[in-house]
Amino acid sequence: MPTNIALIAHDNKKNDLVNFVKQYISIFSRYHLIATGTTGQKIEQETGLEVEKMASGPFGGDTQIAAQIVKGEITAVIFLIDPLYAQPHEPDIKALLRICEVYNVPLATNLATAFAIIHLLGKTRIGHLIFNPVAGQGNPDQELDLIRNFLQPDIHLNVIFTRADLSVTSQVEKIIAQIQTSAQQEDNFIIASGGDGTVSEVARSVIGTKIPLGIIPRGTANSFSVALGIPTQIQGACETIRRGATKVVDTALCNDISMLLIAGIGFGAETIDKADREMKNRLGILAYIFAGFQQIQEQELFETTIEIDSKVTKMQTNGITIANAAPPTSVLAQGSGDVNFNDGLLDITIATSKTPLQAIQALASLFTSALVKTPTNREDLICLRTEKIKVSTNPPQKVVIDGEIIGTTPIEIKCIPDSLTVFAPLAIN
Repeated sequence: MPTNIALIAHDNKKNDLVNFVKQYISIFSRYHLIATGTTGQKIEQETGLEVEKMASGPFGGDTQIAAQIVKGEITAVIFLIDPLYAQPHEPDIKALLRICEVYNVPLATNLATAFAIIHLLGKTRIGHLIFNPVAGQGNPDQELDLIRNFLQPDIHLNVIFTRADLSVTSQVEKIIAQIQTSAQQEDNFIIASGGDGTVSEVARSVIGTKIPLGIIPRGTANSFSVALGIPTQIQGACETIRRGATKVVDTALCNDISMLLIAGIGFGAETIDKADREMKNRLGILAYIFAGFQQIQEQELFETTIEIDSKVTKMQTNGITIANAAPPTSVLAQGSGDVNFNDGLLDITIATSKTPLQAIQALASLFTSALVKTPTNREDLICLRTEKIKVSTNPPQKVVIDGEIIGTTPIEIKCIPDSLTVFAPLAIN
């Protein structure tokens, strides 16, 4: 369901419409307003609200609004008519009434029906959907239609498409600014739909705002959704958002970059780097397994310095995984057997295998730990839990955060407890 309200008024009713918008400005401020030319100018001048202005009524502004109704872009129309003294040049209600009837869009023609519409809209939640059209391997148009069908009975959707020429961060920050200036902040929330990269980018802006984040996973691994028990099918994810239950979870900060899931150094980072978009498109999640076996043959030990609570330890390692949250499929993070996303601690798994065979055996042990939720007992796997860690290496190693290479060591990571509110199933811990 869109978040645009169309406003039209005959000349003798323009002041009535302006006063009505003033009276319910807290609700109108939650929506994108569209109006015919003169009406839009009056509303902007008198209320300070931003209004997208069409042509004036006599020049077809009402027809332009009708075209947006046909496209499914209008939530409701308020058209205050003058039944006694309307002028010949003013818009005719008949054409717009027909379009609203055909497309089932509510239309108010007087203040009483306008009040009924605005009262209903005031009780409706607004979800700002950040939708990545290139995520995953499905048909984005069909997936967006599914999302709309599952959510629109209860939620007005404001859809924002990610773009190659615009950062997701800037898109989300603009939405957050709108929400924070709204008189009804509690009725607004943000939804991220895409892969782990999209979810992470959206979440990084939402962290610390207390604005709830909904997740509709459409990527290759969907690791954050799996870690939180959020269904990976569109219908299940939408149902989770519709129910409205939220969970406050930890995040982490790595070199001033927000982290939801995992930081990988050495083996993990190189594996992610090998599993490029082409490989993921062909193989799906198997791309990471294929890339991992390739990297096992190439990975060498490197000198590592780890600092925890002012205690410095040096060792030879071939991979370090630092997890805030991780599903069982993130095998490299499973040294402890169960990564907890709201305990205020980071789970650290350090691999020191000296040969490819030992590395394969270590991976098998981590896989078993994930299945049975118990710590591994191998000597070449070190497991730690801490609030903060510093890691440096010689030579510098690639670092991956939530599936994206962000540079090389050294890094410093600290847990940020209870910093993100997420729509999640009630059963998760």
